[in-house]
Amino acid sequence: QVLLVESGGELVQAGGSLTLSCRAFGYSFSTYTVGWFRHSPGLERAFVALITQDGGSTSYADSVQGRFTISRDNAEDTVYLQMNSLKPEDTALYYCAAGVRVGVEPNDYDYWGQGTQVTVSS
Repeated sequence: QVLLVESGGELVQAGGSLTLSCRAFGYSFSTYTVGWFRHSPGLERAFVALITQDGGSTSYADSVQGRFTISRDNAEDTVYLQMNSLKPEDTALYYCAAGVRVGVEPNDYDYWGQGTQVTVSS
């Protein structure tokens, strides 16, 4: 069993930056692909970014490409999401997820955190 704990979400002004963290407990984190998803009211949970087990490959949603950067530190069992040039439409509950597959669908992931709220004011 893998426990994931997100942190770093807060209220920020448009154009600002935040870094989210996802810390894993309970198993060898380096064996999992980690993804970030977000959920806004009235919308389905949406893929944001992923990073493969060794950090060698990353992928981003078109809406965040060039503004967000995902990275990981396997020695610290932590994945980060650096978010720059934030927009009001980035407002959402952000979740990290871990899985053995590499994919952009929620069903590709086996373990989920509880989420951290990001609110971007205009």
